[in-house]
Amino acid sequence: MSAMRIDHRNGSYQVLFEGLDSAVGTLPEDTRVITDSNVYAIYQDRLKRFPYVKVIEPGEQSKSIGALSEVLSWLASTRASRKTTICAFGGGVVGDLAGFVAAVYMRGVPLVQIPTSLLAQVDSSVGGKVGIDLPEGKNLAGAFYPPSRVSIAEDALSTLPPRQFANGMAEVWKYGFIMDSELVRLLSAHSFHSAQFGLGAIVKRCIDLKAQVVQADEFETLGIRAILNYGHTVGHAIEIVTGYGPVLHGEAISIGMVVEAKLGEMLGVTPVGTAEVVRESLTGQGLPTTHQSLSEVDSIVHAMYGDKKTVGGRIALSLLTGIGQCRLEEDVEESAIRNAILDS
Repeated sequence: MSAMRIDHRNGSYQVLFEGLDSAVGTLPEDTRVITDSNVYAIYQDRLKRFPYVKVIEPGEQSKSIGALSEVLSWLASTRASRKTTICAFGGGVVGDLAGFVAAVYMRGVPLVQIPTSLLAQVDSSVGGKVGIDLPEGKNLAGAFYPPSRVSIAEDALSTLPPRQFANGMAEVWKYGFIMDSELVRLLSAHSFHSAQFGLGAIVKRCIDLKAQVVQADEFETLGIRAILNYGHTVGHAIEIVTGYGPVLHGEAISIGMVVEAKLGEMLGVTPVGTAEVVRESLTGQGLPTTHQSLSEVDSIVHAMYGDKKTVGGRIALSLLTGIGQCRLEEDVEESAIRNAILDS
């Protein structure tokens, strides 16, 4: 087992790279586990020692006020206390919802993240952001609430279906595009389409890259952490327009990365030809790079105005300045955004 420490305002927490049995076996006796029905069907035997397990519906629809209320009431009815640990056992949706639950129940209880999807392992379980969606936008209600620990179990990835694996790889590619050109070269040279030898090192690299960013800008006030949102402004808009479900998060981000690379080229921020590199890389991973929802330009742009980076009605996007480099561009003209969407 190896570990990585991530510092935050109130202290630090460890990211442990360990087997799933160890991750689950070291949870306190007074733990409430939150998972979804897909994950529970696979791992219910590992969870049977816990008397209280809340199983939610899989998918983005569970990141809602209704689900939040239901889980909070469940905690109260099972007499969870301030010393009760909340364990998020599942993918990104479970982690975001359970994390927000932990942040607000009795004004904060211990949180352990055990992410079982590639996307959650490389991205959403680390960094301390938790929250839910509103009808008006994605992740508009939430908190910065670091976990007590994160356990990364590579063996959990062996159960992922191909689409979910590719979904997580979108975020892996993102880290390469925004921070690490060598990672892009590595991913281009080695085709990762399932849990296989060498993937663990890739996961660790992504977590290390994210840790560098979140420690430098924990509360996203300096513009540094915003680079992690490359592809997300357009991607979140696609999720909203399509109704949270038909397009998975990583798939939407894949499409968004291509559109935002084109936008960067149009603005002279991104070197010409970068968008094609991004498109070819993601296509090779089996990810979509366009979608019919992009034809609904008015709806996509309207959704983008609800993005958290938008201030005073001015849309901001994180755009590539090269492969492995990214910066936040504020007050991007709507006409340029529309042209980039239409060109996709």
